Amino acid sequence: MDDQPPYLRIAGRIRQRIADGDLRPGDRVPSTRQIAREWGVALATATKALTALRLEGAVEARPRVGTVVAGTGAPATAPAPRRPAEPELTQARVVRAAIEIADAEGLAALSMRGVAARLGVAAMAPYRHVGGKDELVALMVDAAYGEVTHAGVPPEGWRARLEAGARGLWEVCRRHPWVAQVGPLTRPLVLPNLMAHAEWALAALEGCGLDAKTRFDIHLLVYSYVQGLAVNLEREAHARAATGLTEDEWMDGQEAAMRKIVGSGRHPALARTLAGFEDGYDLDLDALFDFGLEPLLDGIARLIEG
Repeated sequence: MDDQPPYLRIAGRIRQRIADGDLRPGDRVPSTRQIAREWGVALATATKALTALRLEGAVEARPRVGTVVAGTGAPATAPAPRRPAEPELTQARVVRAAIEIADAEGLAALSMRGVAARLGVAAMAPYRHVGGKDELVALMVDAAYGEVTHAGVPPEGWRARLEAGARGLWEVCRRHPWVAQVGPLTRPLVLPNLMAHAEWALAALEGCGLDAKTRFDIHLLVYSYVQGLAVNLEREAHARAATGLTEDEWMDGQEAAMRKIVGSGRHPALARTLAGFEDGYDLDLDALFDFGLEPLLDGIARLIEG
């Protein structure tokens, strides 16, 4: 066993935890960052360990959740997995592997070495197709925005079309929460598929009697509204991975502090508002997105209709 590469030893330990029942189907297995800390190895080695388990069928990656034990446990000892012949390495495969890592573990877990490990290729092989991590992230974002396209025939009216555009952007961020972390508004990403979303919104506003600057400001406002809410999707995923607590479990831990603040009498409006919730307040980002989009569009309507 001592002669095994580190990633195989780590995979064997996790496999044993599954066989012993310490990790059950659906349970999160240690993330690449947790493995790196626990075993003192590089992120690429941690990624190779999880990849080996994934190829065996012992674990599976779930977007916004991480890597979890698959539906059935793995045997305590497993023969070397028989890997099917891999297709030729291409830029598209590199980008897809990177997206899978970011979806499961977050953008912070992404590295070129980790992508190579996931693909089962030499560490430098992805560089033949992508210049580096910055270029890779840009390609990932472009691919993500390209997954959601608008209907060939747009809906009638600027409002319906602008709403469809906003919902398309939200769908991208829902599929890939890390997207909202990339590219601040002040430094826009010039990407073909992202520009297609801009084209949709700007075309919706043509003929509404607004000057070019106002049309562009509205486009940026709608885009920022989506991004501003979506950034919390990835933050919640990070927080859950770091603490091991669900949102509800974390809020339960804040109950005593909140009760002390509310009971102090210094925040009467807050106290009255919270008292109005019979079963507490459940934050639903999808519902909040729907709730906020309507008044945003109402405000734009007043601007257009004068």
